[in-house]
Amino acid sequence: MLNQHKILRVLKLISYLEQSPSKSIGHLAEILDSTERTVYRYFDLIRECGFDLQRDEHNRFYIVDERTNGVRFTQEEAQLLKELVLKHSKQNKLKDSVLTKIYLGSEIQMVASHLVNAKNGKVIERLALSMGNKEQVILRKYQSINSETISDRLVEPFGFTDNYQTVMAYEIDSKKNKTFNIDRIAYVDFTGKPFKNSKKFQNQVPDVFGFSYSGKTHSIDLELGLKDILLLKDQYPQTSPFIHYNHRKNTYQLKVQVNDMKPIERFMRGIEINLIKE
Repeated sequence: MLNQHKILRVLKLISYLEQSPSKSIGHLAEILDSTERTVYRYFDLIRECGFDLQRDEHNRFYIVDERTNGVRFTQEEAQLLKELVLKHSKQNKLKDSVLTKIYLGSEIQMVASHLVNAKNGKVIERLALSMGNKEQVILRKYQSINSETISDRLVEPFGFTDNYQTVMAYEIDSKKNKTFNIDRIAYVDFTGKPFKNSKKFQNQVPDVFGFSYSGKTHSIDLELGLKDILLLKDQYPQTSPFIHYNHRKNTYQLKVQVNDMKPIERFMRGIEINLIKE
């Protein structure tokens, strides 16, 4: 029987693996404050629970999210179906498969994301207090996608972007205005020190992939099929306004200016891998 601490770790791992981009085993071990060997054991458990855990060409891991497909059940409907399956199919080998599909097609799936959302709420609350008091804070264990490092960041936060996905802040060490993804902040510590760089604050509006301006922009003009465009919108919802249907070619066009090409390059490599598998 799993103890509560292990359950929370596994739920947290599932939630991170469902979020783009894919993660290395070392990065996941740091996130969970655990060992790589333990993470591999969690992987076995996740697969046994029916999740489609995959590895990309860079030896990084991710979970294929199937929630956008098929029928959706309310929590009450899913609970009833679960009880019926357990009652009448105890010896049937298809039982676990059916239970997994019920889980993936219902609101029960939200359990893992609720764990992260509760943490994010606390992070946003403390950042808002910092802005109101004009007090420097430390973003503890911030997870950087570019460098794949986890480090503490001393910052002066001055605003949130749409939907509170990122916080705009002046970073003391780099002496730059940056945006920090709320999901990747473990927690926020107050320092008791006042802002010293208010005159240097500049709004950093992130692009559709969440990257802030760093002195150069790039143009994306892609033609994609329906399946690929649905995957793109699922992973990066903010791309939706920049996607248009081409009736003549029966394709979809993504045309947008971005601050960094890495996310779309990773996405296109993922499409190529899927095509090879098929």
